Amino acid sequence: MKDLKNIIESILFVSNTPVSIGNLKNILNPADTGNIKGALDSLLNEYNTRQGGFELRRVADGYQFCTRAEYTPWIKRFIHPPAANLSKAALETLAIIAYKQPVIRSDVEYIRGVECGGIIRLLLKRNLIRVLGRKEIPGRPLIYATTKLFLEVFDLNNLQDLPTPIEIQDIIPDEPDERNEPNDKFDHQKELDKSLNEHNLTKTQKNLDLKPK
Repeated sequence: MKDLKNIIESILFVSNTPVSIGNLKNILNPADTGNIKGALDSLLNEYNTRQGGFELRRVADGYQFCTRAEYTPWIKRFIHPPAANLSKAALETLAIIAYKQPVIRSDVEYIRGVECGGIIRLLLKRNLIRVLGRKEIPGRPLIYATTKLFLEVFDLNNLQDLPTPIEIQDIIPDEPDERNEPNDKFDHQKELDKSLNEHNLTKTQKNLDLKPK
């Protein structure tokens, strides 16, 4: 297809969400998948070499233009984004669901040691988690997992990009547990709220600006 790379670049530029190769193939028929991937790889290389004000990234199993993290202060001065704060407890609950999914509420509450119904409703409202169905056990509780928006907000291409326990330990210095709770049930997930806020959230400019209260 003539000008395939330019057409793909135009589509990505006007899209507010990541665009998958499957979506591009449907739009650009009869262009084949190989040519589409080749054009995307070429664009990735061009923008990475250019090192301009924004870049092309692989996000949520798709491709999206994002502003570079180092220009965050100036962008915020211009657009004044409203803060969509998540508490430390909410980030911790989200971390548990991210690492343990698919998971039911009682498992999340067992790990955290507190009731989580209100926080789960908040995360559902923010579209950071979703209901997969019901677990076939007495009471048939709802099963929760993260959403595509979760991947976008935390700048992840897929769940395999979540930081490992070793990576989290490298990011966060050892600290005493302020709640004096045992840490054998959920050690690395318990710290993910800090690592996502201090590390991953600095890498992307999204409409949802998460930061602990």
